[in-house]
Order: sequence, then C-alpha cells, then structure tokens
Amino acid sequence: MPDTPIIVWIRRDLRLFDNPGLFHAAEQGRSILPVFIWAPYEEGKWSIGGAQKWWLHHSLVSFSASLEEQGIRLIIKRGPSTSALCDLVEETGAESVFWNASFEPAEKARDTQVANALHEKGIETIQWDTQLLHDPASVLTGKGTPYKVFTPFWRNTERHLVVSAPVPSPRFKPEPDALSSIKSLRIEELKLLPILNWADEFHDVWTPGEQTASSRLNSFLDHAIADYNENRDFPYMDGTSMLSPHLHFGEISPKTMWHQITQENPSATKDDKKGPYLRQLIWREFSYHLIHHFPHTAENNLRESFDRFPWSKNQDALVRWQKGETGYPIVDAGMRQLWRTGWMHNRVRMVVASFLTKHLLTHWLEGAKWFWDTLVDANLPNNTMGWQWAAGSGADAQPFFRIFNPMNQGKKFDPQGIYVKKWVPELEAVPQSFIHEPWLMPEQQQQRINTRIGSQYPKPIVDHKEAREFALASYKNISK
Repeated sequence: MPDTPIIVWIRRDLRLFDNPGLFHAAEQGRSILPVFIWAPYEEGKWSIGGAQKWWLHHSLVSFSASLEEQGIRLIIKRGPSTSALCDLVEETGAESVFWNASFEPAEKARDTQVANALHEKGIETIQWDTQLLHDPASVLTGKGTPYKVFTPFWRNTERHLVVSAPVPSPRFKPEPDALSSIKSLRIEELKLLPILNWADEFHDVWTPGEQTASSRLNSFLDHAIADYNENRDFPYMDGTSMLSPHLHFGEISPKTMWHQITQENPSATKDDKKGPYLRQLIWREFSYHLIHHFPHTAENNLRESFDRFPWSKNQDALVRWQKGETGYPIVDAGMRQLWRTGWMHNRVRMVVASFLTKHLLTHWLEGAKWFWDTLVDANLPNNTMGWQWAAGSGADAQPFFRIFNPMNQGKKFDPQGIYVKKWVPELEAVPQSFIHEPWLMPEQQQQRINTRIGSQYPKPIVDHKEAREFALASYKNISK
C-alpha cells in the first residue's frame, strides 16, 4: 500500500507538545502533511484583529521552524478551507484529515462544512479536543440547562473535572520526496504584519512561540504563583502569568498548564496558593460554555432588558477613550498600555470597560471591537463575556449599579501611581497625593511642576458624580 500522507489542519494549535492532531497522526506511522490555511473571513464578523495578526505571524515562524527541525514542512495555503483541503487531498492521495476542534460559533460551522465536503469524497476526518479542559456542552445544571453564574459552574466543574494527561511531542517520519513538490506560500506573503510602526514596541514585551510559552509558565510557577492571589490586582506588579496570548494561539495547552500546576497536588484547586490561578482557567472554560450555549451574545445582550438601554453615540468620547485621553489617569494608562503592548492588566481592563459603558454610556460592543483589534490575546468567548460582564448585560454580570470609581480604583491598586506614570509620562512630576485626581492640584503647583491640567494633560471628559447619577437613572428606566 502506498504511503499516502495524513493531512493535519493547523489552526490555533501552534505547538508540538500536547498537540493531539499531530501526535495521533504521527502514531499512524504515515507521512504527515501539516497545513495552515489563511481564511480569516471564515471566522465571520470577528475575523482576526490587527494585534493578533502580528502575533500569528511570529508564532507561525516559530512553529514552522520547530517542524523543520523534525524534517517536516509547514504548508501555507489561502482559503477557502474546504477547497484548499480538497485540493491537497486530490494532489497527495491523502485518505485522512486530522485537526483539533474549535468551539467558537463561526469556526464550528466552518469545520462542519469542511468535514461534510471531505466525507463526500470518502475522506476520513478526526477531530481532537485540545483547546479546552472539557467539552463546553458537558457541564449543565441539575435541570439540564446551561449555567449563567460562574460560582456554581466552578463548583460543578471542580467536582467532576478529570483532565487527561497531555500527549508527548510527535515523532515524525521524514518527509518523503513525493511531498517536497507541494507548493506553499511563504509566511510573509500573508502580510500579517502592520504596515505602520504601530506594533514596534510589541517586541519589547513579547516573543511568540512554544518555547517562550513553556519558559513563561515555568518562571511563573517558580516565582509568582505563590503570591498570585495577593498580587494579581496590582497593575504595577509582575503578579500575573501573561500566558494569555500563548494560550490563545495554542503555543501551550490548558491541559499542560493544569497538569504542571497540579502535578504535586491533585487537589490544588483548594490550595490557597495555586487554587486562585486554576480558577482563572475555569473562568476561561466558563466563557466557552456561554458562547456555545448562547452564540448570539457575541453581538447581542444576554439580558434582553438591555436592548432598551439608551446608549450614547458620542464618537468623540469613544475616540478619547481609545487614545487614553479621558483625563482619568488609571483609565488612560490602561488604554495606552493596550495600544503600545497589545495587552492590558486584567484589573485595569475592568476599570476601562466600566468607564466606557457606565461613565460614557457607550455600547459594550464598541469596546469589544476595540479590544478585538488591539489585544494580542483576544478570543471571542472571553472578550464577549468580559464586556457583557462589565456592562451588566451578560451572564454573572457585575450589577449595572456597581460603577467603578476610577479615582478609588487607582488609589487602591496603584497607590503610588507607578503604573500611571509609566504609561502617562506627562504626569511623571505629579505628587502621589494628586496622581489619580490631577485636576485637583492648585494652579500654582501645576506651574511649579510644569504640568498643566487642561493643556499638557486633559481635564476629565465627564464628571464622575454626574456621570454616575445619569447612568443609574438610565438603568432605572429600563428596569421598570
């Protein structure tokens, strides 16, 4: 029997270790043909954002190099995915196509279409679960309905979750000469990198790739996880793992993370040190649970009462929020960190989201779109859940009447203004007593430190007290 290859369709699983699609294909003893297909339009309205494209480019370079060290090429094709895979089947005589499952609505629909087309040609397709710790449809309430509140979801998951061991890196057969003629695009031809110099500073923060993801996890476990619960809310501290973009692009799997964290203590979810971080992994699972059961929430309110909310359409206010020019230092610091690094500290994400939706009364979807384009770690389930949570319109949402006070948030989580001064350097000379309310500085002091509020740094775009009262009145009207 001729050695027909197994095609492995690569998506956001850019790693060798714990990659079931690659591992099980290699275990068949056949030649392997990994293929990445560039077809962002198949992701529906939420096609990949600009910051993610930057990451994807560098992650593909890293993953391709890892494969080449094993004597295997990564084939790059343009979509549509169905025709690209069918053409490869025709060209190579492949009888099987493996891939790792996706759970976002448009991607699931695309995968079903691809599978049906391949089945019509008599081609075997096998999907493996690797993006999550469990099937998002498998955890239901006692009534058989989806969860809408995290805590009971967490308790159910913690009680029943069994995370299978990661599979090892595959051992490939050398690529046969017959496959060397398969044409492939160069990664550069996908034109993923921005034309302007917007992402220049990303290199100072990030090095995409499986090796970096593994090193970052090990460093976090050695130096930071013990204090994670105490430090994670302080944006000026190195208290989080910063693994989210590596996890999003599949440079490390949640199973690998779970097993490394729990290897010395299977009951680590109850551990005061490791438990809070494991809980965050389950929060990620919860977001996929919600998008699976309520796919419409990517663009529509889960709580239908918010369909009547009188959102503002103030474009100038939205742009000032995007640029970090609201006059509220903790908000502006977060938005500038996002623009310059493609990432924002999670505590600050909550603050800026609350500010947009409750101080500026701007629809949460506008914020979700901006985060989608500027975050390197943006994925549809987490982005949707986070914004609907902040707006009060989603599952387990923060009540709308809980409106973050940006001054108090700054004083509590950045008391010395270290974070603010890093990202809003025009406030460098402002003393600690005024760093989160610089507009209260006396005029003489502003002159003395050469920091004029209203010219060198903007005055607040809205008055906190007035904005809060107006937001509460607006919410009261839809709650009647």
